[in-house]
Amino acid sequence: MTDARPGDGPETGGSAERDVPAGAAALQVDEGRHAVTGPDNIIRTEGITKRFGALIVLRGIDIHLGRGEVLGLVGDNGSGKSTLVKILCGFHRQDSGRIFVEEKAVDFHSVKDARACGIETVYQDLALVPALTVYQNLFLNRELTRFGRIGWLRNGEMRKRAREYLSDIKVDIPSVDALVETLSGGQRQAVALARATRQEAAVLLLDEPLAAMGAKESALVIDLVKDLSHNHGVSMIVIDHNYTHLFELCDRLNLLQEGRITLDQRVQDTSIEELTELMVAEYRRRVTAGEKELER
Repeated sequence: MTDARPGDGPETGGSAERDVPAGAAALQVDEGRHAVTGPDNIIRTEGITKRFGALIVLRGIDIHLGRGEVLGLVGDNGSGKSTLVKILCGFHRQDSGRIFVEEKAVDFHSVKDARACGIETVYQDLALVPALTVYQNLFLNRELTRFGRIGWLRNGEMRKRAREYLSDIKVDIPSVDALVETLSGGQRQAVALARATRQEAAVLLLDEPLAAMGAKESALVIDLVKDLSHNHGVSMIVIDHNYTHLFELCDRLNLLQEGRITLDQRVQDTSIEELTELMVAEYRRRVTAGEKELER
């Protein structure tokens, strides 16, 4: 899932300078605009950089995520979206820069460290076990037992709690005893989100949550995201290449281009047309730069 692909990423070499690419997108950001501090931020970064060998993937990323806010990450393949998410979930370590959770500096050495801070990631493959039931997946690795860890499973209690929790967050599943492999794509995504939030995640990082879903299934997940954020205070960062999905899901958008944030706007203050124009302008700039390089 990494964005660190030489064919798609930023130019190699150089330092992690904080300027933005030339072109229309460069006009959208004021320096320091993203480093918003305050008690309402559940997570914030300052100057995050990351390189893989000579390839610079992230160049001084400042983001902030409010409580109950849904932030969308937009950008071409290789722009740094997935790498940023992997840093926030502890899978990668940044080369420089800082991460703050509730305005306290943290240092993630592993995914376990991020989870300890309430950060969970739901990837496209969902990490569910298809051959297990819904309730078994919800309690996977956190099973309720009698007489300690080696005792009997409390299946009845796990079924009861699974039904209550799914009802609380308005997830419509035929039965908690249904095998996950029999569920639709939207229902599986809902179970994955429910498992993460049942484990008391305060921040969810979602990678293409609506990929390859039809309208009905997408609506199920969109409704769940809105309920979790608005009614349960869960904050989310969403990667999605479909602008329509992002405008439906998100409160605010960050556009990443060549490892930098070049746009930070609330969804009501921008449009699909504006994002498209910025992406096209950047694509044309890169094509022109490539043609000039070939002429040398």
